[in-house]
Amino acid sequence: MNSAADSQNNGQHADEVILSVRDVSVSFGRSSVLDHLSLDVYRGEILGFVGASGTGKSVLMRTILGLNQKQHGEISIFGHDIDKASDEEKLGVDMRMGVLFQHGALFSSLTVMENIQVPMREYLDIPQKLMDELARLKIDLVGLKPDTAEKFPSELSGGMIKRAALARALSLDPEIVFLDEPTSGLDPIGAAEFDQLIANLRDTMGLTVYMVTHDLDSLFAVCDRIAVLGQKRVLVEGTIEDMLAFDDPWVKEYFQGKRARQIVSNGKTRRRTGREQIVQQSEQAPKGQG
Repeated sequence: MNSAADSQNNGQHADEVILSVRDVSVSFGRSSVLDHLSLDVYRGEILGFVGASGTGKSVLMRTILGLNQKQHGEISIFGHDIDKASDEEKLGVDMRMGVLFQHGALFSSLTVMENIQVPMREYLDIPQKLMDELARLKIDLVGLKPDTAEKFPSELSGGMIKRAALARALSLDPEIVFLDEPTSGLDPIGAAEFDQLIANLRDTMGLTVYMVTHDLDSLFAVCDRIAVLGQKRVLVEGTIEDMLAFDDPWVKEYFQGKRARQIVSNGKTRRRTGREQIVQQSEQAPKGQG
């Protein structure tokens, strides 16, 4: 059986681990949600994290971000054990991460520009003019029109809210972004466009993406690797092919059910990983320009 704990041993992922979750357990009162769960996330990949509703996908993400308390285990980000890190180290880690929550979580009383500037005000000491310029750059980066900057969340469509929230997540030029159900509530065209945006940002900015999702289209189209949560731990992690070969009733139904077969028959294929692209680029580069 493939498991997160064995991911380093299968020879498939020899890249830098920037997020390591080891034996993490989370409970709320007497209710155990995660039990000795382990998972690695590698630099430059888009990881899709899936599981049945209520299994704890968002709980794990919030625990990694320090919003939920764990009862057991270790979480290391960029090589720092978060429990042992100094305040200065934790601040440095925070500045290298961006988060898009499921419903955007934009501040309703702030404009889009002001929402994007919230992390800048929290972590940076820069002039207002520079913050305005940076915010406008992020707005353009996520494909929103310039006049969106002065609009309030109530004036935005669902897709625009997702993009504005993503712009805020990118405000500090993070190395890893956490996306909680980024395509939920979007129509198929909007969801496909958002998937492509994520893939483009990964490629152009060198991002690592941790994406909690239930969207099969996203998993087939843009995710380099998938981890499945079940029975309070990671049941299997790997490629779409690994999911199709894994012998578990829920995994089989999810990845081989009618909708999954329809996606495959429509010609949806997994994107090349950032790892494969980097290798190809290095092979094509002129000698002596290492």
